[in-house]
Amino acid sequence: MGNREDLLEGARQAVLARGLAKVTARDIATAAGVSLAAIGYHFGSKDQLVTEAITIGIGTRIGDDMEAAIREAGEGTSLWESLAGIWNGFVEVAQRNRDGLLLSTENGIQIARDPERQAFMVQASAVAHRDIATSLRAAHPELSEEQASAVAQLLFLLFQGLAIQKLVAPDAELLDGDSLRTAVEAMRGK
Repeated sequence: MGNREDLLEGARQAVLARGLAKVTARDIATAAGVSLAAIGYHFGSKDQLVTEAITIGIGTRIGDDMEAAIREAGEGTSLWESLAGIWNGFVEVAQRNRDGLLLSTENGIQIARDPERQAFMVQASAVAHRDIATSLRAAHPELSEEQASAVAQLLFLLFQGLAIQKLVAPDAELLDGDSLRTAVEAMRGK
C-alpha cells in the first residue's frame, strides 16, 4: 500500500481504538506508520482524512450488504415483487451495522459544519447511488438507467432515515417491507 492507503487504514484503526472525538493526527500517523506531514499532503487535514476513512470503510461494508440484499431479494422477479425483500434486507443491514452507522452519524454531524468535507460527501453519495443502481439493474434488467437511478436514490434516502431511527429509537417499530409496499401502493392510488 502507499501512504494514502496506509493513512486511510490507520485512520480507521485509530478511530475505532480511540473514538472519533479523541483521535489525534498523531494517533493516525502512528497507526499508519507514516509522518504527520503525510496527512496534510494527502488529505489537507486530519478531519478530511477521517471523513474519507469512515465513509469509504463503513460505506463499502454497508454497500456490499445492500448489494447482497438486492440480489437475494429476487433476481429473476420484478422489482415490485422483490421490493419487500429488498427493504427487509436493508433493515437487517441497519441492525447488523449499528456501530458503523453510529460512527458515520457522529462524523456526519461534523461534516454538516464543514463545506469542504460536504463536497466529498456529495461525491460519495453519487457513488453510492450509482452502485445501488448498478445492483438494481443487475438483479432487474427490465429497469432503465433512469428508473434504476431514481429507485437507488429513494432507497438510499430511506435507508439513511432508517439508520437514524435505529440509532435514536432502537426499540421503535421499523418500517418493514410489506408496509413499504403498502405505502407505495397507497401513493400510487391502488
